Amino acid sequence: MALEGKHALITGSSRGIGRGIAVALAENGVKVAVHYFENDGAAKET
Repeated sequence: MALEGKHALITGSSRGIGRGIAVALAENGVKVAVHYFENDGAAKET
């Protein structure tokens, strides 16, 4: 499936599985919106 140029909103993407998914998608050309609840530092790192 071609992902380049797609957009994704990943909830809980500052850590754990959500972060892994966000990073993997971004590495494949997806523009990722990071959503988090409290962990601002980890969200910025993602």
